[in-house]
Amino acid sequence: MNIEIATEQDFDDIWPVFREIVRAGETYAFPRDIERQQAFELWMKTPRQTYICREQGSMLGTYYIKSNQMGPGSHVSNCGYMVSPAARGKGVATNMCEHSQIMARQFGYKAMQFNSVVSTNMIAVNLWHRLGFETVGRLPKAYCHARLGYVDTLVMYKWLDSND
Repeated sequence: MNIEIATEQDFDDIWPVFREIVRAGETYAFPRDIERQQAFELWMKTPRQTYICREQGSMLGTYYIKSNQMGPGSHVSNCGYMVSPAARGKGVATNMCEHSQIMARQFGYKAMQFNSVVSTNMIAVNLWHRLGFETVGRLPKAYCHARLGYVDTLVMYKWLDSND
């Protein structure tokens, strides 16, 4: 697996995965009918950096990193991850999350926070716990799941700076 900075041209590979995941309405709080240009802005332009994970030329996944807040909260990063359905269960999310923590430290971030992990997404919840994230908050019925209706979201957090 190779993780590298995504280019604007890489969005041609990212878009079908992004569209499928968002349309499912089970993990991301983006409009389920999001248009390509809006998705491009959210995934490629708004973040500090976007990455793509490939193996033998095939896109396995993608993630972005950005500041979670501005000003006094800008030392905390935020990431979003998407794995191609064909690549699930192959360690892609683990590799991307580990890579994102390295990049976060290189960018000078002291922590990483996931603001809205859908509580029913147990694969992600368990992975983030295994990678050292703590659940620091629960927002009751904060996500309208396409199949399950209103479900909780979790705020997950990890301090990255071993010097503090």
